Amino acid sequence: MKKRGMLALVTLAARMLPSVAAFAQDIPTQKVDQIFAVYDKPGSPGCSLGVIRNGDFVYRKAYGSANLELRVPLSPQSVFYMGSVSKQFTAAGIVLAAEQGYLSLDDDVRKYIPELPDYGHVITLRQMIHQTSGFRDFFSLLSLSGHDVADFNSPEDIFKIVVRQRGLNNIPGDEWIYSNTNYFLLGIVVKRSTKKSLSEFAAENMFQPLAMSHTLFYDDHTLVVPGRVAAYDSAPHDSFRVGWSTTYEVVGGGGLMSTVDDLLLWDRNFYANRLGKGTLVQEMQTPGVLNNGNNISYAMGLDLGSYRGLPIVEHGGGLFGYRTELLRFPDQKFSVICLCNIANAEPENLARKVADIYLCDRLQPGASALNPSSKGDFSDPATFDGKYLDPRTHLIYTFTASNGNLMAWGAVLRRINANQFYDLGSNVITFESSKGTMHAKLDLKGETYFSGSRIQELHLGKPVLASYTGQFRSTELDTVYGLSLDKDTLTLRNRGSPPQKLTPIAQDEFDASDLGRLVFERDLGGRVFGFRVFTQDARGIAFKKED
Repeated sequence: MKKRGMLALVTLAARMLPSVAAFAQDIPTQKVDQIFAVYDKPGSPGCSLGVIRNGDFVYRKAYGSANLELRVPLSPQSVFYMGSVSKQFTAAGIVLAAEQGYLSLDDDVRKYIPELPDYGHVITLRQMIHQTSGFRDFFSLLSLSGHDVADFNSPEDIFKIVVRQRGLNNIPGDEWIYSNTNYFLLGIVVKRSTKKSLSEFAAENMFQPLAMSHTLFYDDHTLVVPGRVAAYDSAPHDSFRVGWSTTYEVVGGGGLMSTVDDLLLWDRNFYANRLGKGTLVQEMQTPGVLNNGNNISYAMGLDLGSYRGLPIVEHGGGLFGYRTELLRFPDQKFSVICLCNIANAEPENLARKVADIYLCDRLQPGASALNPSSKGDFSDPATFDGKYLDPRTHLIYTFTASNGNLMAWGAVLRRINANQFYDLGSNVITFESSKGTMHAKLDLKGETYFSGSRIQELHLGKPVLASYTGQFRSTELDTVYGLSLDKDTLTLRNRGSPPQKLTPIAQDEFDASDLGRLVFERDLGGRVFGFRVFTQDARGIAFKKED
């Protein structure tokens, strides 16, 4: 009787084991579903997710709608506009074209695009791939000229404004400055060297060999793309605005369309390359090198970094309300694909949260969990609150303290110690006080990207402000800025754009918010004869005062 009872107990336990194992397997997926719960409801755009381990999905699910009008749900087969995730595919096209003898990565870009001005320096395709060329970003150029992307949605329009530029952001190879112009021009290089469009070359050399049947470069706005999702932005009263990108046919820096299922095949190729002659994967993951010999963290359309102690390879994208991220942990053969069709989504953060769940036993504690060491008043984030101006690049970084955290770029910065924080990635921001002034420095791998001092509010009298008024023309942007005094405030007007108030931040320098900084120039008599505009990725654009 006792023996029979024990046998029954063992049998019962054996029957329970599969259900216990199944419950344990469900725990990560339940946690993942909680991350995306805000989108997992009727009438909301959302995200399509793929979690990959050892070349296969361990979880794939879609949350929300692909099309609110037609009430079509998202799926792993939904086709998204990929934004800047496209860059790694454009870079792959250049590498494969080089393997086939059509070009060399160290060729001068003017060999293929002689319409570009001679800037006094050779600009190589390799420098463009690694974002060290100095070409100004065409999105910034459009904005500064008073246009919207929707006004300039063809390659011909973009090309005209690019070749009109007479200056560069930097000496080629000296600095890393992200610019979509690099990859837009690389797409043209592929077409002129191979006699095939980037779309055709990529299809023949990448998408077809990998069986990525729902992936393409969208360079024809009349093309029907089955399964394409709409993109949305938030609107008042919990509603949404739709913003299709069907007329935008510029490729290279963007333009790729793909799905979660197809991107699994692309991810696999980084571990077992099936494309070209064998150099592709190594080339794409080799970091760029500056003129001074320092390596940078940008490879070929891929960011090389670390997350909580583990190496990562990633790139995100965003345009027209589409937000995308491919995040790979190469040593763990683990990847997260997160594709969203709502502008306020942050797929980079969402992908990291998913990685936190599946790699919890391998990741180091988050920086936010570290206890900062005491260093005077540096323990209080409010010590660093304020605007910081870099006098070399004229960039402004703004830091704000909120609820015991330091914030920038709309997010909480992870703290390392008393005076150091991570930016939105794995780069370090360091604060130091000298002679009563607080300084901030952002170091990227290989270079100091930002080094500025906190600025105080500056007040100028009406006579001084009046000296900056007038009409100023830029031939590079083909536009005129009108500067006038409105109620003792210097105001800028450009085409049909809303008036922009200018805030004085230093001698002869004004902050124009999204239009960047205006740095005025004076003649020997002290009279203003022009100014230069500086944004993060379009620096030193000249305006001359008209008589």
